[in-house]
Amino acid sequence: MPDPCENAEAREFHREFAMRCNNIAWELSTQPRSTIQDREMLDAAHASAWHWSKVGTQLNQMRATMLLAEVHALLGFGASAFTFAVEMRAYFLGNDTPDWELAFTHTIYAHAAYAAGRFADHRAAYEQASIALMALTDEEDRNIVTKTFDQVPRP
Repeated sequence: MPDPCENAEAREFHREFAMRCNNIAWELSTQPRSTIQDREMLDAAHASAWHWSKVGTQLNQMRATMLLAEVHALLGFGASAFTFAVEMRAYFLGNDTPDWELAFTHTIYAHAAYAAGRFADHRAAYEQASIALMALTDEEDRNIVTKTFDQVPRP
């Protein structure tokens, strides 16, 4: 059976929906939500990850995994949040990663560790996230990461 992503139209469809779902989930993740919006955030994050799995680069897929870690942490799904966080953290710490993305990596790892009850990991990652956040020189990047960092419980 031929791969449905072999034609340009199908690939563009997947890219478009991956980006749309990603944006919806990230936006919802940084604001107060109703139960219905929690479900929308979760569904959008998983949809984004699925679409990126069809056409995305490894970087796209790891960014989707990062989003899944954050969404699962926000919803209290500690075990899955931590599993996603471990995977994305290994990728981002093992590659040439921009400073803003490292700040996100530490922030979300800290959040997932907290949700999973791994308090020593949470404390260490929270400190790394604080340092990485303060090191950001671009004010817009700092503001964006801060929206996520502010949701991580303090150790």
